[in-house]
Amino acid sequence: MCIEPLEAVRIVPAMNMDKWIALVRHRMEELGLTQEQLAERVGVSQGSVGHWVNKRRQPKIESMNRTFVEIGMPHYSVSLQLRIHGAVGEERGLYDVDDSDTDLDLMQYIVCFRYPVVAWDELGAAEGAAPCVFEQTDYLAQGKAFWLNVENDAMSSATGRSVPQGMRILVDPGLEAETGRLVIARQPGRKAFLRELAEEGGQQYLKALNPSYPTLVCEEGCEFLGVVVRAHGAF
Repeated sequence: MCIEPLEAVRIVPAMNMDKWIALVRHRMEELGLTQEQLAERVGVSQGSVGHWVNKRRQPKIESMNRTFVEIGMPHYSVSLQLRIHGAVGEERGLYDVDDSDTDLDLMQYIVCFRYPVVAWDELGAAEGAAPCVFEQTDYLAQGKAFWLNVENDAMSSATGRSVPQGMRILVDPGLEAETGRLVIARQPGRKAFLRELAEEGGQQYLKALNPSYPTLVCEEGCEFLGVVVRAHGAF
């Protein structure tokens, strides 16, 4: 792809640093990790870590990703974002940058999160080999999120909401399954599937968006493996 004129291209602020800071702080609390201990792992001074988590300085991209690795979250990553000047209206970032040679007008970071792409028959199975395919998104999951490929037309509709076969969906197990949400459900002794959660008269149902598929009653022991929060295409 050719972009002209060259002067119209710049890297502009996409300030999602609060996501990175909140995630690192929460994980440090979970692990009982002090700023000094994290600094030693990352290879920086304690003062640097203090500046990062207190929003006084923005770390370099290498330090941000190294931090994710050292707190046991290597599937999260930080990357640069390239946009066309004039196409967006972000305001200038408010953080100082550790690298004094970096121009804020030319180098900004966006926090992205990578989640594994899994197969349907892997859902609920014991963790085995590390996944080899990840996909990036700006969504910060509440649980151990994962991507799934939609395998049939049960959720395909000619009108309204539709998730046709071939789309890829992001599922967050950390969210509560609520009426009206698309969920990954599993009835006792059966394979997991994608449906819309409905309720009537105190009874929960699993509804297909394709009217040719029947609506199912949530049986006793029905599990909700996660809530759909993203999908490729119109959702």
